Amino acid sequence: MDVHFIDTTFRDGAQSLWAGGIRTGMIEAVADHMERAGFDAAEVPVGGNYMKKLVRDSKEDPWELARLVARKMPNTVKSSMAGAHVIPFEAPPPRELVELFHARLVEIGALNRAQLTSNTLDQTKRSFPWIIPAFKNLGLKIALALSYSVSPRHTDEYYAQKTREVVAFKPDAIYLKDQGGLLTMDRARTLLPVIVQNANGVPVELHSHCTTGLADLVYMEAIKLGVRTLHTAVPPLANASSQPSVFSVARNARHLGCDPKIDEKELRPVEERLYAIAKQEKLPVGAPLEYDYGQYVHQVPGGVISNLRHQLHEMRIAHRVEEVIEESIQVRKELGYPIMITPHSQFMVTQSAINVATGQRYKLVIDELILFAQGVYGEDSGYTWMDQNLKDSLLGMPRAKELASRKKSAITFKELRDQMGGPGVSDEEFLLRYIMKGTREIEAMRAAGRPRQYFGATMPLLTLLRELEKCGRVRFVHVSRGGSSLSIGNQYSA
Repeated sequence: MDVHFIDTTFRDGAQSLWAGGIRTGMIEAVADHMERAGFDAAEVPVGGNYMKKLVRDSKEDPWELARLVARKMPNTVKSSMAGAHVIPFEAPPPRELVELFHARLVEIGALNRAQLTSNTLDQTKRSFPWIIPAFKNLGLKIALALSYSVSPRHTDEYYAQKTREVVAFKPDAIYLKDQGGLLTMDRARTLLPVIVQNANGVPVELHSHCTTGLADLVYMEAIKLGVRTLHTAVPPLANASSQPSVFSVARNARHLGCDPKIDEKELRPVEERLYAIAKQEKLPVGAPLEYDYGQYVHQVPGGVISNLRHQLHEMRIAHRVEEVIEESIQVRKELGYPIMITPHSQFMVTQSAINVATGQRYKLVIDELILFAQGVYGEDSGYTWMDQNLKDSLLGMPRAKELASRKKSAITFKELRDQMGGPGVSDEEFLLRYIMKGTREIEAMRAAGRPRQYFGATMPLLTLLRELEKCGRVRFVHVSRGGSSLSIGNQYSA
């Protein structure tokens, strides 16, 4: 019995553990080995929100990253979170922009599979019925996610119905997305058969996080229940709040009599290099976690917690993270138990942070909460279960009228293109300006120069020389090995 793997190292692994801070050079250092490892698909960070972070925080060109993964991993199916929004927190842009954005990634060769979250499927059917056909016309494989949640609403019957709705879109795969790492073995035994049976032959995958310490056990149970494709990551971007390690899952699968379709020898250099990069850049290293029942109470995904800690640290209030998480429990209940996944999890935690920071609940309210109350995110978001007093308060705000009016007068593609430079700029430049809301941060990115490089163990001499460049007082270097030797002098040394 074969077991297949979807790699999450570059996208969800980096998002969960490094707050999405993976650089172009980090991917370049290991991409050759990832290409040869035999993954069914590999997630790559080419979505709009990842592009924004790369420009803003790393001062690197995301289109160059896209070209890099296309060049270094030509035979690997490259997958990314996709949809009608481009930037998850923002209102969807014109259809032409969404199609142009994804078409450009396909043309480059950086995207072969679109992963769409179907917990807002009713919204997709109502507002964006064109999105999946458009992606199929681009030649993209379609993987639709059923997001797992624990609440009075999310029963076996709920997931059976959602699976049938997903099948109607004729996807290439369905995956249960356990973004909070909440799935237990007992729950898997009842839920996964329901999904597999209602999938009507569409392959079912499992994507979980190690947040509660149970994901490795759940993966083995999933194999027994008929799931043949698992989402894993390469250490140090595995475990903790990320996905299980590909090495441990492959090893345990063999004990079940399975044949893991992955080349672990090709992945060992990836593991070694990423550990070296983590040490060099002082980045977190994923490790198995103890069982955490608190995760079932607040259900905040690991990637959101990672970014929350990062943001609170920058705001110098990192010590209040537990208060924010505690507040998010009450906010979620008041909103009608939305599934804790993008964009819901982010704006719930953001609102919770504002409530804690101001000391008064809902004194300041983000636009996304008002849009939620207006039903913009669809019935399945839970807004019909909202606390009525909160709902009335949000809908009665002057800002609610402004947002409703803005929705009616949505900007056209031509108007947006004219605002971002008109026909004189390339598609890539236009899209980047849209994502970054202008040119200021793009200019700062370009002024920063070439991306930082991270040389692998296959280039030790070059790595040594690059490090010695930083030491101006070194006059010369002499290297010898066996009968060969090399001397290099530095004419600029002090």
